[in-house]
Amino acid sequence: QVQLVESGGGLVQPGGSLRLSCAASKSIFSFNIMAWYRQAPGKQRELVATISIGGRASYAGSVKGRFTISRDNAKNTVYLQMNSLRPEDTAVYYCNVFGAPAPWGQGTQVTVSS
Repeated sequence: QVQLVESGGGLVQPGGSLRLSCAASKSIFSFNIMAWYRQAPGKQRELVATISIGGRASYAGSVKGRFTISRDNAKNTVYLQMNSLRPEDTAVYYCNVFGAPAPWGQGTQVTVSS
């Protein structure tokens, strides 16, 4: 069964940090580029970062230098370390396969506010 379970979100002050985790089914994790997406209220879902099986990462311009994506292939888990958070980073964050998404998980809410 294809499954994606995101966790680690919360309320944080501007400038703070959070680390998101996403546990994925082995069937979709093992052979795919994984990605983090986010969707803010009233906006379309947008791509935040991707990571290849070998660990090559790419980032949206708005998060480059602040966010770091990583993956643990043994644990079928992808992470998103978010530093220097801004109010505009507030969104529900999702992970999925890049390019051919599996059914979406529930996401994890990140709220950046003082």
